[in-house]
Amino acid sequence: MQKAAVLTRIKEYPQVKEIEEEPLKENEVQIEQSETGICFRDILTMEGFMPRLVLPIVPGHEISGTVRMVGSGVTKFKVGDRVASLIYVPCGTCEYCRSGRENLCRNKKTFGESMNGAYRKYINVPEISLVKVPARVTPEAAAISACVTGMVVQAMEVVGGLKAGQTVLITGAGGGVGSHAVQIAKALGATVVAETSSEWKREGIQKAGADFVVGDPDFSKKVKEITGEGVDLVLETVGSPTFTDAFRSLKFGGRMVVVGNVDVNPVSLPLGNLILKGNSIAGSVSSTKKSMVRALNLSNEGKITPVVGKIFSLEEVDIAYKAMKNRELFGKAFIKF
Repeated sequence: MQKAAVLTRIKEYPQVKEIEEEPLKENEVQIEQSETGICFRDILTMEGFMPRLVLPIVPGHEISGTVRMVGSGVTKFKVGDRVASLIYVPCGTCEYCRSGRENLCRNKKTFGESMNGAYRKYINVPEISLVKVPARVTPEAAAISACVTGMVVQAMEVVGGLKAGQTVLITGAGGGVGSHAVQIAKALGATVVAETSSEWKREGIQKAGADFVVGDPDFSKKVKEITGEGVDLVLETVGSPTFTDAFRSLKFGGRMVVVGNVDVNPVSLPLGNLILKGNSIAGSVSSTKKSMVRALNLSNEGKITPVVGKIFSLEEVDIAYKAMKNRELFGKAFIKF
């Protein structure tokens, strides 16, 4: 038996309970976690926005730690290895998995939604979802290497094609995703314009490496004043509250990559601008193992430093959710076991 936070009903906070430890399958390793991250997706799961949700369930998908046991069929990991996991388990055989785009696997199962997740100290994870963690990576950096830093690398570098010397606008730059995206964009050699609606987060965003910070209701005007023409790339981490101005901030030929949708509302798209300016919009989901490794290496090199908003106990999950919903944190919330 072990303690875990369990989501039993939609629109109710997870409750800490004793649960049975699951038997280790031959293709799995058991990981001992020191901490796990809390993602806004976990809150959307609680609110009922994830269609594949199975209840009751242990939420959470930001998984890392030390290998405690290995199944008989595991070949790439041993007891004592530090590892981090994708937020899902891919099938490994479909066209997407075979081409290294396992984040698009139609048969994947997601931790904390369709299978029990990370809000517990011990968790069994299939070998196919795991990568090794380099020596100088902190536990916090390992925990966010799939859902935050790996996801941002996937969005900006792989999907968005961000190159050194280009300019990127990051919306919601004071949040758990945005504050790390600022660092990653700088590590990739970009000039960073960071957007925030929270005046008190400006100093932290600048410390994270942003070259410029904007926060006006119609911030696209300020972005164009700063850049002259607009930005090469927008990383949209918020969704409908910032989408219109973020799109207007693009230069001719600029790209937008959308990774956030905090209020799950539709947006209005000005098709004239899209066509006449030759802009493009793409969605990007999660990370691949390749983008996770890239993010972990950047952390190992000291180019990404986890922005820790606050560390909570397992029993404080509801307090953490409320703090995130009320935008009380700069950076990332963690649960420490």
